[in-house]
Amino acid sequence: MSDTIYGEEKSREEIEKMVEQTKNQKIYPILKPANWVGLKAGALSTSLIGTEEDGDLEVVIGYGMNTPDNFVFLTHNHLKTMDGQQITKEAFENLENYDTEFEYSRTLDNKVLTSSGYDFSSERILSKSHMQKAHAMLEADELLVSIPRRTCMMVVSKAADNELLNTFIHLHKNAWNDDSYKNAPIANILFVVKDGEIVGHASLGQ
Repeated sequence: MSDTIYGEEKSREEIEKMVEQTKNQKIYPILKPANWVGLKAGALSTSLIGTEEDGDLEVVIGYGMNTPDNFVFLTHNHLKTMDGQQITKEAFENLENYDTEFEYSRTLDNKVLTSSGYDFSSERILSKSHMQKAHAMLEADELLVSIPRRTCMMVVSKAADNELLNTFIHLHKNAWNDDSYKNAPIANILFVVKDGEIVGHASLGQ
């Protein structure tokens, strides 16, 4: 994951308004696709898969807060009053403390886990301790993780049989193509997780 934070300039009035909106609010990392319009609008981001320089950027991590009025993404202008390293530190600490749990899928013989329906369910793939729970529950050294859209996560053992893996991919594609809940898309990708951390990924195309 790149440590570079991207953004652009805005007016003094906009800076003051954004700073006021985000006082005393918790920062969280937010997973977004590389074509996220927020990047052109100056949102802060770090790369998760690929890099902007190499032209293979696929998934980025934005940073934002739930304010009383709306969800506010941090931009480069926040770096005028906030430290970039502190932003990422706080965001990941808050994510670590965000409480979500895995549930076994009974329809799939308890061989697939879900952890969905909450604001940062998908982002919890970035939490090593959370993913280590999945390793333990599935008794698997390597995992395949589906986070096609925000608030969605499914997990299966990478060593599962072909029938289950095909079903898992089918469910992932259904979620990727289903916009009925209006939860923003993240990636048509399966992530490979080992020891609680992302070690690879497989694109499933568009």
